[in-house]
Amino acid sequence: MEKSSSFNNDCCDVNVVLGEERKGHLIPNGNGHQGANGTIIGGAGAAGAGAQPGTVSTAVKVGYQERETWTRQMDFIMSCVGFAVGLGNVWRFPYLCYKNGGGVFLIPYGLFIFLGGIPIFFLEIALGQFMKAGSINVWNIAPLFKGLGYASMVIVFFCNTYYIMVLAWGFYYFIKSFSGTLPWATCDNEWNTDSCIEIFRHDECVNGTIGNATFGNMTCEELAEGRSPIIEFWENKVLNISEGLDHPGEFNWEMMLCLLAVWVMVYFCVWKGVKSTGKIVYFTATFPYIVLIILLVRGVTLPGAYDGIMYYLKPNWSKLWEAQVWIDAGTQIFFSYAIGLGALTALGSYNRFNNDCYQDAFVLALINSGTSFFAGFVVFSILGFMASEQGVDISKVAESGPGLAFIAYPKAVSMMPVAPVWAALFFFMLLLLGLDSQFVGVEGFVTGILDIYPGKYSFRYQREIAVAISCTMCFIIDLSMVTQGGMYVFQLFDYYSASGMTLLWQAFWECVVVAWVYGADRFMDDIARMIGYRPMPWVKWCWSFITPCVCMAIFLFHLINYKPLTYNNSYVYPWWGEVVGWCMALSSMLCIPVSLLYKLSGPMGTFKERWAELTKPVWGPHHLEYMTSEADFKSMGCPLSPGSEESKVIIFESVM
Repeated sequence: MEKSSSFNNDCCDVNVVLGEERKGHLIPNGNGHQGANGTIIGGAGAAGAGAQPGTVSTAVKVGYQERETWTRQMDFIMSCVGFAVGLGNVWRFPYLCYKNGGGVFLIPYGLFIFLGGIPIFFLEIALGQFMKAGSINVWNIAPLFKGLGYASMVIVFFCNTYYIMVLAWGFYYFIKSFSGTLPWATCDNEWNTDSCIEIFRHDECVNGTIGNATFGNMTCEELAEGRSPIIEFWENKVLNISEGLDHPGEFNWEMMLCLLAVWVMVYFCVWKGVKSTGKIVYFTATFPYIVLIILLVRGVTLPGAYDGIMYYLKPNWSKLWEAQVWIDAGTQIFFSYAIGLGALTALGSYNRFNNDCYQDAFVLALINSGTSFFAGFVVFSILGFMASEQGVDISKVAESGPGLAFIAYPKAVSMMPVAPVWAALFFFMLLLLGLDSQFVGVEGFVTGILDIYPGKYSFRYQREIAVAISCTMCFIIDLSMVTQGGMYVFQLFDYYSASGMTLLWQAFWECVVVAWVYGADRFMDDIARMIGYRPMPWVKWCWSFITPCVCMAIFLFHLINYKPLTYNNSYVYPWWGEVVGWCMALSSMLCIPVSLLYKLSGPMGTFKERWAELTKPVWGPHHLEYMTSEADFKSMGCPLSPGSEESKVIIFESVM
């Protein structure tokens, strides 16, 4: 931070303000804006027609609702960890790593962290902190593109709606873990079929028969048609799945109660705002790490664990030349960093104006990616044990998504001594991993809604009512996912509403608007005003060129290689189901161009005049305390001292 700059002595007198002294100080801007103390500062309009620039005139203090801030900065860090570190770190990254060449996958993954993940992660947090607003009003920085805010609200609403179903399933498994014998470990239950087989000994299938006292003489063909009790518990009991999307069937009342219980937990985590949320995440964000460590210690002591870990890490260098490997690395970054949802912006908006969000972005990126890598050791030590017990290759038991959480892992814990204890630990960890992501997502949505209304319209219990309405709306939609056809609805939401294409589209426009409409250099200066120094130039280069190109390349790859949605690679969704899915995807993606065209079509003169007017930032009250610019000082007849450079950060305190 530059510490030596001054006005000419005959113009005005200023002192340099150090980083920790800035908050609350009055910074003159010469435009007749309201200062922190309610007076009008500078400008002829402020003090009358004959007033001189820089004079101060008394005016009516225009009050505004003070934005809530984190009690301590660690609350923000833990909330970001809780939101960004979720189920995808545990069930998607390890699978992608083994699928795409093991340790080789870390090369494109690490590259995309610095070319896409950190730059946009930092951009969203910094935007929220600078504008002190949620996902909609934060785009007052370029009002013409406020459609970006509406798009992120649509995405996070869809995400809040379907993501919680994973928590409901996890909560159901957690409850069922408290039994002497795990219900998914045997074939003696009412939901099991005649094809249910508890033990598969493929290694004993020699010469076309298998000798087993339990099953008698069974051919390999008959063995291949057998169904595991874990799969039958998942499909016949938990999902009670129907024939397809057009057969919704009956409600699963047990799952409905679990869903209601999880929504109640989310509500009471969010209803009081960041003051309470910031405390809850200390438990929900840290306890999963304790469980992961316990599971790792247990996992590495199991037979076959070493083979599983080697399978996870062993590099396959030929994979490095496949385009799909790079695409998977890029999409995983956007998924796991929770980019484009607007929730990071909302979390950043509760920071102090002078918080070092640049440093926070690197710390959070390290925690996020480090958790993904660490979880891989836990998962594949268990999968190695499963493969060893069943006598099959690890590729036969490695799955991604719900298949890992609700099929592969329940099977693994059922093979362990004291199985109910390990099952309860795993599903409690799963519940907490998803719970903090869920309530931060709801917080981001509610923050965006409340920011639309000015402070004068606020009323008592406004937040509590807004959170209740949001949770109720999502719960009503979720009822379609606790029917027999619910899994098809869930997958429809997951594949289209908050998919890679929508997030990539959102991230592309965020970079374009900040770098090319508002100005990358200009925003770098704004960040410098907040944190006291300029970030490295590569951040600006990423916003301006590299990250938009990466986003658009992956977006086009997804579009060109689009495949119709299927369930279990067998059931193909009907045409009208795909239409519904594309409507969900386009409902967010079209917010940006439609809003832009609508605003530009207004009768405000020529296109150039409309563009200039609609891209002019709308500053909030806090900016009038902290912000100043070279142009404002020049308008007061107070030029900067010779030798000051554009890249220097100049912060002044008025002595008037």
